[in-house]
Amino acid sequence: MNRIIKGMGVHHIALRATDFDRSLAFYKALGLTERVAWGDGDGRAAMLDFGDGNYLELFANGEKGDETDKRFYHLALRADDVDSAFEIALKAGATPKNEPMVVSPENPTSPLSMRIAFVYGPDGEIIEFFKEI
Repeated sequence: MNRIIKGMGVHHIALRATDFDRSLAFYKALGLTERVAWGDGDGRAAMLDFGDGNYLELFANGEKGDETDKRFYHLALRADDVDSAFEIALKAGATPKNEPMVVSPENPTSPLSMRIAFVYGPDGEIIEFFKEI
């Protein structure tokens, strides 16, 4: 719990899509639910719920190589079964980046092992599937 700003937490991550319909279909295929959508054409947007009250805000009119590419590194998604999430993403049209693997970074203060996998989404965005083990 944040003791400085009460109730603070991640509400959403915003992503501009070069092909709004393709990206919308991709994230719905991963199980996100459209909660609200607005606008027309290049002004379209939608809030997609991960299922836990956190959202991906998807905007139309993204451009390859635009400034957001320099600020958005990757989207990490929790998954109970990283391998299954990786396969579902591939079937939905993602491109593999890194196959599922176990990683245990050196960290003397707090040991951590995790199973992770990475894919490229419809606009080349990097999506990580993550489970602490």
